[in-house]
Amino acid sequence: MAIPCPRPPTPEAPPETARNRHALRVGSTGTAVDRIETLPEEVPVALVYNGISHAVMLATPAELEDFALGFSLSEGILEKPGQLYDCQVEVRENGMEVHLEIATERFLGLKERRRNLAGRTGCGLCGVESLDAVCRPLPPVGRRLRLPVAAIHLALASLHEHQSLHRRTHAVHAAAWVDGAGRILAIREDVGRHNALDKLIGHLARTGFDAATGFVLVTSRASVEMAQKAAAVGMELLFSISAPTALAVETAEAAGLTLAGSVFDDGFSIHTHPERITLDSY
Repeated sequence: MAIPCPRPPTPEAPPETARNRHALRVGSTGTAVDRIETLPEEVPVALVYNGISHAVMLATPAELEDFALGFSLSEGILEKPGQLYDCQVEVRENGMEVHLEIATERFLGLKERRRNLAGRTGCGLCGVESLDAVCRPLPPVGRRLRLPVAAIHLALASLHEHQSLHRRTHAVHAAAWVDGAGRILAIREDVGRHNALDKLIGHLARTGFDAATGFVLVTSRASVEMAQKAAAVGMELLFSISAPTALAVETAEAAGLTLAGSVFDDGFSIHTHPERITLDSY
């Protein structure tokens, strides 16, 4: 049986982040009720650099300009936002394309890497070609951030109210940028945890941000790619609701990134560089 392709938006209909579908809800007593449930959209999104398709990701069709810029920066395709000259989103019959016009030297570097990515919302790395490419070198992050414990708990307490798509679907991840007082300043959601973080990175890069003034809080686990992406753009501290992987901890330790996980109401676990977190309240 053929697997249906995800339904893309059309030029006549703007992208929807979710849609309603019928479901048969079965209770613990065996009773069944037909009802409407809201499900997140998942659409193939091709990233096309200077006319050459480089990656196809499955993503929520929203904030794709942020996604494209954030992916380009976190994957080292671009070194700075100014190397992106233009970004246009186009709807195709079976998905969406984001066309990026980037600086010639960065495009030549991209071609040399000979990467043809097949992104997924699951656990795969972003299409690296060899084992050596998994642990890519990262520049050391800064050491200016100092964060009181109270800020983490304040951010966690308000996170749900900022997750508008998750409240509708209960099926998407979020990445939030939080200031030193625990206030959520920006948030991005997506069916893929990497996509949500890339969207946030892209938004911050477009609007301008100082990595020493805040931290990232993600609703997923902290995999090695999440640690790499955060460190690649100079973020100093990454909090994850779930526990990190061992490789993510090793990566964060080497890059100088503070990585904390298992963030719950009763506390969290600091795995690397705890000196950025002050244990006294403010």
